[in-house]
Amino acid sequence: MLIRFGYVAMSVILESASPSSTVTFKTYSKLAEKDEAAALARVRRTARENLLNTLRLLRHNRAYGVRLYRFSSKIIPLATHPALKDWDYIKDLKDELETIGGFVKENKIRVSFHPDHYTLLNSPGEEILQASLKDLGHHCRLLDAMVLDNRARLIIHTGGAYSNKKKALERFKQNWDRVPRHIADRIAVENDDKSFTAKEVLDLCNALSLPMVLDIHHYKCNNEGESLAGILPAVSTTWDKAGLPPKFHISSPKSVDDFRSHHDFVNPDDLYPFLKLARELNNDIDIMVEAKQKDRAMFQLVRDLAGYPMVESAGDAALIFL
Repeated sequence: MLIRFGYVAMSVILESASPSSTVTFKTYSKLAEKDEAAALARVRRTARENLLNTLRLLRHNRAYGVRLYRFSSKIIPLATHPALKDWDYIKDLKDELETIGGFVKENKIRVSFHPDHYTLLNSPGEEILQASLKDLGHHCRLLDAMVLDNRARLIIHTGGAYSNKKKALERFKQNWDRVPRHIADRIAVENDDKSFTAKEVLDLCNALSLPMVLDIHHYKCNNEGESLAGILPAVSTTWDKAGLPPKFHISSPKSVDDFRSHHDFVNPDDLYPFLKLARELNNDIDIMVEAKQKDRAMFQLVRDLAGYPMVESAGDAALIFL
């Protein structure tokens, strides 16, 4: 079983390469009061710097054999803000986006976005639902501009429980019919650490024929007694239609008292038992490391696990479980 590892957005190893520099609306507004064109130029310049840094990060990944990466959702400042609705950022940044997409395809890197927690497809509020669809559409526009197919995914949570999880799950299914097809085809759903368990998300994904991302740390925070061994084969199967290896998230708790928060690094003991279960499926898998130390934590985890029984190194960012 080949296990590929990736990290989220930022590198702590590569210096001065943030893909998430921002221009606040307050800053934009102050500049726009004097010169609207100059204000937009500031936003455009920051976006271009973010995209150039994203390309630097992808080159960093290639150098170390990292074939799994999550783009920053803050890559284009103020992209969905109503005050900049006339800004065609896709047209302005077309060359940079196409270059990134070309690099991703050439190097066979599996990429994704993880829109922020305010993206709630099961919201009972129409305004929130429309804002969520707008944000998802923005992410899809970026991937489309990169000329990446539906293997590039948007990972979302089910949403809020709203004091009644059963109704909240049904509302997700009802609202799903309102999700434009080009967005729906890129969605995968992840279990969360407070509301919807892995089993509940699996049932939802099976009902809507969606791939599921199993977050192992979230499972430990929030489950109803379902075993990983019991649900893992079905979780893996949700990716068959997408033609991609099953994808998982791993992190370690910050502390016993703050169990839900992420640690700087990942304790290999938090992942190794899962890998033994996954090995029984006889599938390659991809694992996204969600740790404060980003790529440094990912590389450390790979090195640590390479010393465990039946595990061999397959490079800086991959392992083989014999």
